[in-house]
Amino acid sequence: MESVGRFLELIGPYLGPTLGFGLAFLIIARLMREKRRPSATVAWLLLMLWVPLLGVPLYWIFGGRKISRLTKRKDRLDIAETETEGAIRSSPFGVLTRGNQTRIQATGEQAYRELIQEIRNATSNIEITTFILSHDSIGRRVVRELSKKAKSGVEVRLLLDAVGSFGKKTLYMRELEKSGGRIERFMPVFPFLSFGRANLRNHRKLAIFDHSRAIIGGRNIGKEYMGPTRSRKRWQDLSLLIEGPAVTQLSAIFEADWRFACKKAEDKRKPIPTMQVFDGPESSEIEIMASGPDTRGDPLYEKILSIIQEADHFVTIVTPYYIPDEVLQRSLMVKARSGKQVKLIIPKRSNHPVTDLARKRFLRELTEAGVEVLLYGPGMLHGKAILVDSSIAMTGSANIDLRSLFVNYELGAFLYGDYDVRAIQDWIDELLLNSESFKESNKEDPPFLKAMAEDICRLLAPLL
Repeated sequence: MESVGRFLELIGPYLGPTLGFGLAFLIIARLMREKRRPSATVAWLLLMLWVPLLGVPLYWIFGGRKISRLTKRKDRLDIAETETEGAIRSSPFGVLTRGNQTRIQATGEQAYRELIQEIRNATSNIEITTFILSHDSIGRRVVRELSKKAKSGVEVRLLLDAVGSFGKKTLYMRELEKSGGRIERFMPVFPFLSFGRANLRNHRKLAIFDHSRAIIGGRNIGKEYMGPTRSRKRWQDLSLLIEGPAVTQLSAIFEADWRFACKKAEDKRKPIPTMQVFDGPESSEIEIMASGPDTRGDPLYEKILSIIQEADHFVTIVTPYYIPDEVLQRSLMVKARSGKQVKLIIPKRSNHPVTDLARKRFLRELTEAGVEVLLYGPGMLHGKAILVDSSIAMTGSANIDLRSLFVNYELGAFLYGDYDVRAIQDWIDELLLNSESFKESNKEDPPFLKAMAEDICRLLAPLL
């Protein structure tokens, strides 16, 4: 035993690094076979080669993307296959439907009021997906309203992301279950059993009522996003109430996510009724688009890139976080250099300081190319919108960052009606009244320590 002890004492200092480099080699071999952007592959490679004892466990938890075995168990989402009344055409990106009615929810008070109203008016079923359900007065109020409907016999299903809404079920959530409602957590993370799972988050925000009306957008459920009265601390956000054929597509997305989260045989595919088609000057053409590990390719990213490159006059983008890939960054720069008006509106300070540092060099490049970068000042800007040539508008859950565009489960709506485009334009015009120009330039070198911090954050941007 003494000799064994001496042997272990002798090899002990070398065992950790050897195991670290060995695991790093195996993971690097796997990494090279994955369909990733080159910048993301290089970032992971550098991290594992420089600090294998840190890089290996981080990749084990956060490294999954399209090829994760776990997501192969999820129904491959193809909403183009869903039969939809009012469908005009299918594209590689989604299904364009006509005859919808929409209403922009420009304030947190309006969003809260209409969410509570829709819950109270529902007669058959309520389905809600959210990334964050806050344990505050707003979260409690919404869940208690759901409990009342469940008690009255309405089918209530609440799907929470396991990381975004991390924590034990509270008393008011148990009350919902006791009332007959159902709560599921999307892709829980367990130590050593969750290879890549922590990276694949359901960032979609969706509420469906009686399969006929739906709310989508950037708002989670909490006091930062909505409430009965105005608050200076509330974030500026955007959501959209939809009624019509597009809701069929949204119902199909929820059903796929719910069945995956349940993992139960009794949760079979439910029939989704077709919707009424509305006619009139304010009827909307909407293209619903989901993106994530359950879709072929990266449809949201590809569609956004497509409408930017096809713009004839102007492009305006609103996003809380701006960490683009090389192609998207170049596309905006080329548009500006070719004489088109390109605006990017972001918060002056977001709730993620590291992301703010990582975006700086991107913003300076855009400014030098002629893009007008505007900083929204009054508080946190969390809304997401794109406007192109006064003919196409987009809103949804996706930020213009690498995680939303290439990793997370996301949801977006592309709007083609004049009424919808004007409504998004009006919301953007309000933001512009409280925004100032970004002044920095690459011609002026930042202080050494700041420049180093920016460089490190930008190098790690593919991992953020």
